[in-house]
Amino acid sequence: MGFLDMIGWPRDPVAEKRMITEIPGIERPGANLLQVYGLGNVELPSVTVDSALTVPAVLAAVSFLSRSLAALPLHVYRNTARGAERISGGLQTLIHEAPNREWTSFKLRQHFWQQVFTTGRGLLWIERSGSNITGLYPVNPTKAKISRDSMGRSFYEIGGKVYPAADIIDVPFMLKADGVAHYGPVVMGAPAIQLALAMNNYGSRFFAGGGVPPLALEGPLPQGPEAMKRAMADINRAIESAKAQEKPIFPMPPGHKLTQVGFDPDKGQMTEARRFAVEEIARVYQIPPVFLQDLTHGTYSNSEQQDLHLVKHLIAQWARALEQEFNLKLFGQRNGGRFVDHNLDGLMRGDFVTRMNGLAQAVQTAILTPNEARALENRPAMANGDDLMIQGATVRLGSQDDNSPEDTTEDDNSTGDAVTPDNEDESA
Repeated sequence: MGFLDMIGWPRDPVAEKRMITEIPGIERPGANLLQVYGLGNVELPSVTVDSALTVPAVLAAVSFLSRSLAALPLHVYRNTARGAERISGGLQTLIHEAPNREWTSFKLRQHFWQQVFTTGRGLLWIERSGSNITGLYPVNPTKAKISRDSMGRSFYEIGGKVYPAADIIDVPFMLKADGVAHYGPVVMGAPAIQLALAMNNYGSRFFAGGGVPPLALEGPLPQGPEAMKRAMADINRAIESAKAQEKPIFPMPPGHKLTQVGFDPDKGQMTEARRFAVEEIARVYQIPPVFLQDLTHGTYSNSEQQDLHLVKHLIAQWARALEQEFNLKLFGQRNGGRFVDHNLDGLMRGDFVTRMNGLAQAVQTAILTPNEARALENRPAMANGDDLMIQGATVRLGSQDDNSPEDTTEDDNSTGDAVTPDNEDESA
């Protein structure tokens, strides 16, 4: 007589056979009770780029950083006697608008940064026609083989073709000691990501099972491995049937009881551990936690400081890495005064009132012309708007002496009666 016979539950041979095979570890030789319930010596889930992106914190970090960097305005400039001037033409269109016939600049750069923050390397191929640059195309970094010859020159083998380093835009997350291979954030942050994956899997299994934790049956148990398998299958089917019929309880045979095995999520500090996993992943990407939607310790003031930290110590550094790679590969080591530059003002626009006050102050202090300020707001230029202006009360230090009243002593002497010495009066 089995467990279900003892409590009067009808048997279902087909379901019983199915449940025996569904219990993890039952069919494996040597499996013990702890392994059956996932409490034994089991391996953590493997970490790949695809599995890492199922962790919300990793997905948020990669998507936020890649979109933020791709959204920065990117222009081509030339140094002149009057300073840097933005150039127009095909190269500006290629960098700022459409790097090729299929990709927009935003789409290409977003994909590029996604590779940097997952696989650890972003690659672009520069298409040339003679001395002209005609396109930029993304390269799958997992399919590229990078090598270096005895002269120190690097080569990229892609799709059976070999390209010199001058034709490949290459930004690694972190280079290894040989200067060729690289470290990736997903690989280096694998332990933290593994922990997050394990907690996600445990939480999914726990709540998918109706919140029923692993249980141990106490009382007189059947003897023999086959009888134990049948008893365990009976217990499992009894729990499943109770959940399916929305019954809060199910009968137990006399002298038996079910005892919880392991810790429940609350006692195991699962909530705190998952929050700490977000902080660990934020450290991997060096991103303030507030941008991973973790406002646990966020206040109005420190959230603003984290915004400044993001631009100064993260976005600006990655933007400079791409700028210098563009400048070297597009214009050569001696670039002739041409360069590519991001406009970080795109991340620091602020609210409308603050932005208007900042532009007004820049115009009034002769930093921007009115038309330059209007261009930042995508407004057309106006007549007489290309002159620098300054507040009338602001003058050069020391220039106030130029406007002081002149000394009129000499004029008074020349226009009035002459003053003669006393001895001259006497002689007259």
